[in-house]
Amino acid sequence: MLSYTANVVPALVKANHGDFGVTLAELRSLMELRATDALHKIQECYGDVQGICTKLKTSPNEVCGSVNVGEEEEESEAGWIEGAAILLSVVCVVLVTAFNDWSKEKQFRGLQSRIEQEQKFTVIRGGQVIQIPVADIIVGDIAQVKYGDLLPADGILIQGNDLKIDESSLTGESDHVKKSLDRDPMLLSGTHVMEGSGRMVVTAVGVNSQTGIIFTLLGAGGDEEEKEKEKEKKDKKRTPEWLNFISMEMQPLKSEDGVDGDEKDKKRANLPKKEKSVLQGKLTKLAVQIGKAGLLMSAITVIILVLYFVIDTFWVQKRPWLAECTPIYIQYFVKFFIIGVTVLVVAVPEGLPLAVTISLAYSVKKMMKDNNLVRHLDACETMGNATAICSDKTGTLTMNRMTVVQAYINEKHYKKIPEPEAIPEKIMGYLVTGISVNCAYTSKILPPEKEGGLPRHVGNKTECALLGLLLDLKRDYQDVRNEIPEEKLHKVYTFNSVRKSMSTVLKNSDGSFRIFSKGASEIVLKKCFKILSANGEPKVFRPRDRDDIVKTVIEPMASEGLRTICLAFRDFPAGEPEPEWDNENDIVTGLTCIAVVGIEDPVRPEVPDAIKKCQRAGITVRMVTGDNINTARAIALKCGILNPGEDFLCLEGKDFNRRIRNEKGEIEQERIDKIWPKLRVLARSSPTDKHTLVKGIIDSTVFDQRQVVAVTGDGTNDGPALKKADVGFAMGIAGTDVAKEASDIILTDDNFTSIVKAVMWGRNVYDSISKFLQFQLTVNVVAVIVAFTGACITQDSPLKAVQMLWVNLIMDTLASLALATEPPTEALLLRKPYGRNKPLISRTMMKNILGHAFYQLVVVFTLLFAGERIFDIDSGRNAPLHAPPSEHYTIVFNTFVMMQLFNEINARKIHGERNVFEGIFNNAIFCAIVLGTFVVQIIIVQFGGKPFSCSELSIEQWLWSVFLGMGTLLWGQLISTIPTSRLKFLKEAGHGTQKEEIPEEELAEDVEEIDHAERELRRGQILWFRGLNRIQTQMDVVNAFQSGSTIQGALRRQPSIASQHHDVTNISTPTHIRVVNAFRSSLYEGLEKPETRSSIHNFMTHPEFRIEDSEPHIPLIDDTDAEDDAPTKRNSTPPPSPNKNNNAVDSGIHLTTDMNKSATSSSPGSPLHSLETSL
Repeated sequence: MLSYTANVVPALVKANHGDFGVTLAELRSLMELRATDALHKIQECYGDVQGICTKLKTSPNEVCGSVNVGEEEEESEAGWIEGAAILLSVVCVVLVTAFNDWSKEKQFRGLQSRIEQEQKFTVIRGGQVIQIPVADIIVGDIAQVKYGDLLPADGILIQGNDLKIDESSLTGESDHVKKSLDRDPMLLSGTHVMEGSGRMVVTAVGVNSQTGIIFTLLGAGGDEEEKEKEKEKKDKKRTPEWLNFISMEMQPLKSEDGVDGDEKDKKRANLPKKEKSVLQGKLTKLAVQIGKAGLLMSAITVIILVLYFVIDTFWVQKRPWLAECTPIYIQYFVKFFIIGVTVLVVAVPEGLPLAVTISLAYSVKKMMKDNNLVRHLDACETMGNATAICSDKTGTLTMNRMTVVQAYINEKHYKKIPEPEAIPEKIMGYLVTGISVNCAYTSKILPPEKEGGLPRHVGNKTECALLGLLLDLKRDYQDVRNEIPEEKLHKVYTFNSVRKSMSTVLKNSDGSFRIFSKGASEIVLKKCFKILSANGEPKVFRPRDRDDIVKTVIEPMASEGLRTICLAFRDFPAGEPEPEWDNENDIVTGLTCIAVVGIEDPVRPEVPDAIKKCQRAGITVRMVTGDNINTARAIALKCGILNPGEDFLCLEGKDFNRRIRNEKGEIEQERIDKIWPKLRVLARSSPTDKHTLVKGIIDSTVFDQRQVVAVTGDGTNDGPALKKADVGFAMGIAGTDVAKEASDIILTDDNFTSIVKAVMWGRNVYDSISKFLQFQLTVNVVAVIVAFTGACITQDSPLKAVQMLWVNLIMDTLASLALATEPPTEALLLRKPYGRNKPLISRTMMKNILGHAFYQLVVVFTLLFAGERIFDIDSGRNAPLHAPPSEHYTIVFNTFVMMQLFNEINARKIHGERNVFEGIFNNAIFCAIVLGTFVVQIIIVQFGGKPFSCSELSIEQWLWSVFLGMGTLLWGQLISTIPTSRLKFLKEAGHGTQKEEIPEEELAEDVEEIDHAERELRRGQILWFRGLNRIQTQMDVVNAFQSGSTIQGALRRQPSIASQHHDVTNISTPTHIRVVNAFRSSLYEGLEKPETRSSIHNFMTHPEFRIEDSEPHIPLIDDTDAEDDAPTKRNSTPPPSPNKNNNAVDSGIHLTTDMNKSATSSSPGSPLHSLETSL
């Protein structure tokens, strides 16, 4: 739908805007209205729909066709190996990364174009009914709508036949909305036609349609808007008024109104880039730190080697610099430089990005089997840090298929569906016929599309539940329908909101009539005078009996969140005259009750266990649903989101909004912070509420750790919330394209348990990277120290450049592949989330790294300086420039590699576990790589020769190498016995980038970022940063009190805050002013307990000034908030009503109203007595 944003709308408007009798702004404001509001607007401004058609120069039969829509030597022989090996490793990293990105994007590449090309729509043009691609639909077209259509544009109904629309993709409500000319003629893009047919006049397409507006909120239309802006700047004179309207309407949910165009352009240019994931940030920082250390070591190595050579040659040996010897000297210097580069190559962990990519790619591939289609690789890792999940109810926690779960039949209350044998045949007959004929024949249950799937429900969900009851009772409704086709039904009283029941009259062969009725139990039971007894015979049903059923059956069902339906019938004997069928009240009365059934959308059987796992893993699950609060609460109890006796909040959307907004209708973070930690269920919530909640949790600083929020959504309306969340989950089955586009992960089975699997994989990625780091840094430390020390003492590196590259390949590419492909285990869910600031390298890991490095260094240096005596071979130290490879140095190299191989097994455990072999055979890749590396090492040593600087070794020498390598496993057990808590000197490494480290100019890009960064500064420092200015301000305020004047002077010191205050004038007397929280800032929260704030000094360090106004107040959370003294009068305009699009404006800093009972001044000379200094 977006691709024609740039073409259709501008072309249409620029070509014809002046010719039409209605502006774009008017059409947009009209399409934001619903039902009766829209009807009143149409009648008031246009007379009727025909009036709109006239102004758009169209008629119900043809459309103006004049609109043009715009289109758019030995040594030298071996020398190449080093370069080739380096090139190969670079190519490896690049190709793996590129392939992953390509395969990931391939699945989504043609999504939008495919929709455009494949989806066609029927319109009437020039009196002809034609099918055109949705991209070609323009305002003023007459479009035909029918069952099954997905509406591509907004429009107004001209003519309709029993038209019902599923607007759940926009509103989240699953009930179908009936559309008619006299009640609700507004048809919206992105909604589905579920019943009937009709025609509509198109009033909005592209970015101006309801789906387009949501796309714009997602920022998907950014490029097109940029082009538009450029064109507008070139031709300012022709800028029409409606453009200003659009620029205001199209702002993101939390933007500020009243910003001029230039500022908007700057803001858009300065939009912060999508921040790195937590893991990427930590790894980048760690890699830079290691890289700097490596660079320093390599530079020192080269300098020491050069100085040693120069001093030894020209100073100690007193040799002159001979011109013919220059090439030899240069070769020495080149050798020193190569040794320096070798140290650098080993030190710099260039395998880190590869390890992350491999780990994520492997996880993503495996997650596909767990029904998680990952669109953004970093989302996989972010999920491991998740602390909160905001989940939909319908389809995610529940099965999204209404089902009869309880029944009251033959005077028994069955908590589960009874066996067919338990119901008398006579009652069964009434039940089967009554349900089969008294449900719309369009409602049916079809076989599953896939083998092993659930049957498909088509039509009304409640009726499908009743038909499902018959199937559970081993009866087939279709046989009855075949016997009594729809045309044989004598009379049907269809369901509507007034009668809340549906009745069908059948004419029997003997001339008698029977009416079956079903509906809301409280309505139908009142019309029942009899009830079927246990033997199937009718018996008298008195009001007392009805009250008993209500108390013992209906109320318990309702308390469990069930919808109760009563089924009844009545017979009209053959001898009596035919009743007056139009007199419904006389017909549908005197009924006999067959049964009362309880219907619900049952919780998925695996969900309660999954939620328990989440809670054990330190993740809070919240339900955000459009359903009513009673049903939501009942489902939350069944899922385990709510547990009896716990102190948690269940709120409705309007109540939530009332609590989080101040008297001006502005959202305040402090108010959200009071609610969200306890909030577990948000019912009757709009998409904006969902977005507000997610943003509020993410921006909150209540806890030390920033919350990492995952959100599920299926509708177009969930797009902004999915985009705002750290990880957005879209539903693969029920989800719209907009939701999928905005998401990070798509749940292919719409099941909550798949989210738990995503958490497991996310934590596994984190642990895999930590395992790899533990292994790699051990190699790094040893290799760098060996190369550096060896070079400085023996004038040569014990490990040659090509050997180092092989070691690098082991510790980078192969190790990352082996350690990054460890499968996750349930044990990952037994710990709390690591959090955003948890270092990658814990103290336990640091203990392992330094412990193993110590063992390896002792072994290597022993072999290097005493190896020739131990093995009785020639020494390889101080060899001439082009000497052949020595056995001595080959043993050093071989033992070094063996130690790395066995240490790779140690690296599998990072939390101090003793059994490093646990589950090793579950990872075939790990076993294959360790064995493969061992085989390649044998080949390199035995047959590598000069290119690899290796000499053949005997069996005995090999056994010693392997034995010393295996020693790392035993040494690992020894290290595990040392408690980490005793090693206080060990530091952690790999922290994430702290907010304090971000340059100011970066923070200045986004107002919200500044606020967030400031809040995370150490609170004590802030008093030093701002204390002087604050104290001056506060003294001014105290003086203002004493003089009885206004506090405008004090406020003027804080221009950024004063701008929020608007008219702070006509304050009557200082005793009515309560100085609490004008300079509202959470920077000062938590510094001291409220009870310690009684002294003037404490008051100075907690400046909280608040000005009372006369506007009606919104009650706060606390019960005491309801009490209030008479507020001070002042001139003010009433708070603006929120705009119709529910785009809540959050302007950052506000004056809020304290409703606590004000303390009156006890002595006139003491103004501080009237100050309220507690929060």
